[in-house]
Amino acid sequence: MTGETDLGPARLRRARIAIAAVFCTHGAVTGSFATRIPWIQEHAQLGAGTLGLALAFPALGAAVAMPLAGRINHRFGARAALRGLLSLWTLSLILPSLAPNLAVLCFVLFVYGATAGMSDVAMNALGVETENRLGRSIMSSLHGMWSVGALLGSAAGTVAAHAGADARLHHLVAALALTAAGLIAVRGVLDLRSAAEAEAPPHFALPPRSALLIGAIGFCAVFAEGASLDWSAVYLRDVLDTDAGLAAASTTAFALTMAVARLAGDRVVDRFGPVRTVRAGGVVATAGGLLVVTAHHPAAALAGFGLIGLGIAVVVPLAFAAAARSGPAPAQAIAGVATITYTSGLIAPSAIGAVADATSLVVSFGLVTLLAFALVAGAAVLRQRPAAADSRPADLDEPAGIRP
Repeated sequence: MTGETDLGPARLRRARIAIAAVFCTHGAVTGSFATRIPWIQEHAQLGAGTLGLALAFPALGAAVAMPLAGRINHRFGARAALRGLLSLWTLSLILPSLAPNLAVLCFVLFVYGATAGMSDVAMNALGVETENRLGRSIMSSLHGMWSVGALLGSAAGTVAAHAGADARLHHLVAALALTAAGLIAVRGVLDLRSAAEAEAPPHFALPPRSALLIGAIGFCAVFAEGASLDWSAVYLRDVLDTDAGLAAASTTAFALTMAVARLAGDRVVDRFGPVRTVRAGGVVATAGGLLVVTAHHPAAALAGFGLIGLGIAVVVPLAFAAAARSGPAPAQAIAGVATITYTSGLIAPSAIGAVADATSLVVSFGLVTLLAFALVAGAAVLRQRPAAADSRPADLDEPAGIRP
């Protein structure tokens, strides 16, 4: 990579803070949207099944558009690409609450997801490059800052829902504020460009076989995350008959535990290793799922969603790290795991809605509980292996990973 020449310790520290702020801003959009899903559902007059269908479109849009981010980075450079893509993502928050029916909601959620996926790839690629230049791990804490942003966005959404605020006004104000915050943050990230002789990245690369089992672990974690983030508020409202403010607080509880666990994740993994960390997390997430499906009081369900978030928090960062060590082409393996986890994000909302429509939301979260237990059984695929002798820093033009 080429670009800035003044990459001393002080500049790298500023870049690390800036990219952390970008992750935080990106997460705040997701948190702001998730807490108002019940409002959007009522406004568009949707049932559980049709809401689940609509909620599949963000992940579909992300999966379709994500490969374009590499080419945008290649053409415009890291900082300019991230500036534009992050702004499109923050402004897209305005769209879902304006949708009057299912068809329009599906379309705007596709656009919302496409901007999410492209900006996610751009910021993760810059995060990996910043980590490489610093010479120490920062990705877990960056994902933690994403969760902090989701927490802040969901907390503001909880306040807005409790006050009975119109989601259209809430999301307009939030989108403008987050766009301004994102533009300020991007000013400090590394300004890197692909070498002049470098070829543009491919549109699509099949994941290597070594990444498939690792991707399966990421699939389980992202399924549980997507289900909890998108459906927890609806679960409390429909199953436990809570008011809108308390229902929205379930998203906040989930985001809070995710943020705390990810911010502390590097130290935990260094002490216990990835396999034991993920196994213990799977036990915690399974206990949380059982608590949700057996809850007769909102407090128990809130605690259950919190435990799910705590248990799955570090799985995706560890899956990307394991993919990078799994073979001679780290970037291709990471991109493969990213594709699998995005597929999980695509399936989870609609699967939860379809199962709920056929049976109940309680049964849907029984499925989430089973997938959480799969983390206990499959954690061994994340066992650390010696890095390949010819390993190199990830190319900024290739997807380095996605959010949780």
